[in-house]
Amino acid sequence: MRARGPRSHDSFAIGAYIGPAMARNSLGIDKAPGDTRVVVAMSGGVDSSVTAGLLKEQGYDVVGITLQLYDHGVAVGRTGACCAGQDIQDARLVAERLAIPHYVLDYESRFRAEVMDSFADSYVRGETPVPCIACNRTVKFRDLLKTARELGAEALATGHYVRRVMGKAGPELHRGADPARDQSYFLFGTTTEQLDFLRFPLGHMPKSETRALAERYELAVADKPDSQDICFVPNGDYASVVQKLRPEAAEPGDIVDLQGRVVGRHDGIVRFTVGQRRGLALGERAGTDNEPLYVVRLEPETRRVVVGPRSALGRSEIALYDVNWLGPKFDGALPVKVRVRSSQALRPAEICLATDGATVRFTEPEVGVSPGQACVVYDADSGSRVLGGGFIRRFA
Repeated sequence: MRARGPRSHDSFAIGAYIGPAMARNSLGIDKAPGDTRVVVAMSGGVDSSVTAGLLKEQGYDVVGITLQLYDHGVAVGRTGACCAGQDIQDARLVAERLAIPHYVLDYESRFRAEVMDSFADSYVRGETPVPCIACNRTVKFRDLLKTARELGAEALATGHYVRRVMGKAGPELHRGADPARDQSYFLFGTTTEQLDFLRFPLGHMPKSETRALAERYELAVADKPDSQDICFVPNGDYASVVQKLRPEAAEPGDIVDLQGRVVGRHDGIVRFTVGQRRGLALGERAGTDNEPLYVVRLEPETRRVVVGPRSALGRSEIALYDVNWLGPKFDGALPVKVRVRSSQALRPAEICLATDGATVRFTEPEVGVSPGQACVVYDADSGSRVLGGGFIRRFA
């Protein structure tokens, strides 16, 4: 690969601190870079492309893999999504530019079962899912990681903006150095075993630096826009996707207030999420207060959307299921910081773990907590280390 300018991204940039006995290469593996095979998950975007470029520049044996996750014919020509037809072509061109081997793996059936069907089922249950979390936990960090091992790789590298930091007990997952790009919310489900194998070379840098590197490596994706939509949801219209997969989610029903009085009708609970105000179209309402109303909860069994004032949205405590815990063991209640949405600032709270999940108690009531979303837990001191997280249970 021909690169212009000084090589400012050497071992410290990628590996960060490795431990008292410094390993021989920047990834913390006791081998020379040329003897270390690294699989890079290449989505066709600038982040994963630069990840491959950085590792190639440092002399690693880099292999690029791109996952075809949904119908190629439908995907061709789409923009603003990952793992689509054009993105696969972009990844192929980047691999050619970097002179690394590149493979496209058909994971469409796995993606349909593990991500798309789960996404639709969650909406049918009255939840608001985060499919990117499911994708990372299954087809990427489980299935692709297994494939990387089968190819003889000693690490799987991705373009996520998170940091892998060696602690006293082993590798820890930390927030990305750039708060505007941090993606730790979507990776809380990473297991300790997976973290041993994963590497995140971009976690220490801002996006502007990533794009500058893409230009220095002369990659065609240097100016490519970031993904915005859920990759399998055209134009952000998730309701139509869910309706196609699960028609029952679009059955009409009543909109009722907290006293059970009917104040309107809807054309499917799939179109609503807790905390939502737009789209209710209730207008003047007889027999109830006319202050602004928000979706307080969804009742899929009766197809009812329950609405109430903003004050009814506050939650002092939530229950979590499917918890993944990366932090040290503890007894009782642990002071932590949490976020229940990916773009939210960290909130002070405490967590109690149980055999079937966890309970989180907020210092101040949290507004707009939506079942099915993730609650991600960070250390109380710096808010940097990801201690774990889980999914928010439905509440009465």
